[in-house]
Amino acid sequence: MSVRERAPLGFGDELENFDPAAFAKPKRAANDRPKPEEAKKAAEAAGFRSREPIKAAAVPEEPAAPLRRRRTGRNVQFNIKTKAETIEAFTRIADANGWGLGETFERATELLERELATARN
Repeated sequence: MSVRERAPLGFGDELENFDPAAFAKPKRAANDRPKPEEAKKAAEAAGFRSREPIKAAAVPEEPAAPLRRRRTGRNVQFNIKTKAETIEAFTRIADANGWGLGETFERATELLERELATARN
């Protein structure tokens, strides 16, 4: 039996000059991260957009709506559909008098009962 030589593959000279150290990454410290400014510039250059909300210019905030939650003993919910204007008027009346929405509804119901009672008499 004779040992046959392998057929040449055509890149033998390049293998002799191959230096695996040329492909090694430079060693970095464990916390050696790029600065946020550098990362942002690289991302923008690559076409990435941030998902972070853009901070708006100093715009005066609207005054907060009055706090209408109080402990009142009311624990039954009553949902109705009405026009937006009616709801705005209802909440405007409640806010003007410093009442909660439940208290405003109770007062409106009492007034309506009184008005209907006098109309019947």
